[in-house]
Amino acid sequence: MTHKKFRKEFDTAVNSVREEGRYRIFRDIRRKSGSFPHATWFREDSEKDIVVWCSNDYLGMGQNECVIEAVKSAVESAGTGSGGTRNISGTTRYHVQLETELADLHNKDRALVLTSGYVANEATLGVMSKILPGLVILSDEKNHASMISGIQRARCDKIIFNHNDLYDLESKLKTLPLDTPKIIAFESVYSMDADIAPVEKICDLADKYNALTYIDEVHAVGMYWHTGGGICEELGLSDRIDIIQGTLAKAYGMVGGYIAADEVIIDAVRSMASGFIFTTSIPPSTAAGALRSVKILKVKPEKRFKHQERAEALKHRFRLANYDFIDGETHIVPLMVGDPVKCQAISDSLIENFGIYAQPINYPTVPRGTERLRFTPSPFHDDSMMDELMVALDSVWKEFGLDKKKVA
Repeated sequence: MTHKKFRKEFDTAVNSVREEGRYRIFRDIRRKSGSFPHATWFREDSEKDIVVWCSNDYLGMGQNECVIEAVKSAVESAGTGSGGTRNISGTTRYHVQLETELADLHNKDRALVLTSGYVANEATLGVMSKILPGLVILSDEKNHASMISGIQRARCDKIIFNHNDLYDLESKLKTLPLDTPKIIAFESVYSMDADIAPVEKICDLADKYNALTYIDEVHAVGMYWHTGGGICEELGLSDRIDIIQGTLAKAYGMVGGYIAADEVIIDAVRSMASGFIFTTSIPPSTAAGALRSVKILKVKPEKRFKHQERAEALKHRFRLANYDFIDGETHIVPLMVGDPVKCQAISDSLIENFGIYAQPINYPTVPRGTERLRFTPSPFHDDSMMDELMVALDSVWKEFGLDKKKVA
């Protein structure tokens, strides 16, 4: 049994989170295959049908019949796990084909699949200082935790620039000698604020000041432009980005992460990044499902068009109802609350009384005082679901005596 003094320290740590109102409650749900976004919520002694409004399976590809069939077929052909790291028996035909497909998606020489988007960022950024001695990484202040973790692992000089602030970025680039190795690390779509980086102008600054570019496209791959190559493809800038990082866990409905880049960059990362070398590879069935999903979304832009239309439909309803939300240019719709306790209470009321699952987003995911419910409407959230959501929100806002434009 854990010694009492250690139990006290753990209890203190958890209680501090509770007291701040940001203790995270995990909803026990089971999605209904073929009926996305419907799911069953399991609580102590009962079950409840719900509609999920916060899934990152943006296009419902995790329940696509062709993807499911690809997973089943791979299990029948190759079994379940991969059986090892990529170097020791864990590179299967499915992995190789998936990497070829991802490289083609981003018009790069090669791609490298890792176990998650988090690991892809952490392993790749974390190894860069070994490859580039004297490296300086310039990081957008709103970069994802996995990018921050990778930069910390790199143990090199880092400079934080103001979010999407080109003037601030350039002023900091000017302080560095031109021959100093440097990487500008940023995201295309920022998932909590629904905004898009000025990718082209960042590339211009990278060219001007001799910097490499590293972009996190996890909330954009599969979602934007003709084949789903993300914001870089939409803007015609894939060739100006040195390293594109993406995920298989959002638009593609599976799990895993990857990078796509020039052959020599991929070779260096796969040869030196411990997060890649010492980790068992994703199962063959996962690689097969992701491969099928990427192929489908390359030739099925209709899903993306429908998805954007549904996101705009929800934003339109929020505008008409005068809700305080981030009216961005992406598919993500954050409804602002501004208080962790109220945010959790609203989420509880929505799922318990209306069967609507919208997870509260609190610190450290977002800054204190900017707590929110993050809605991610999919192509399958129809008008009736949206109407039901608006009725529920109106009721909950009245229940807690909240003003729509100032709820904190």
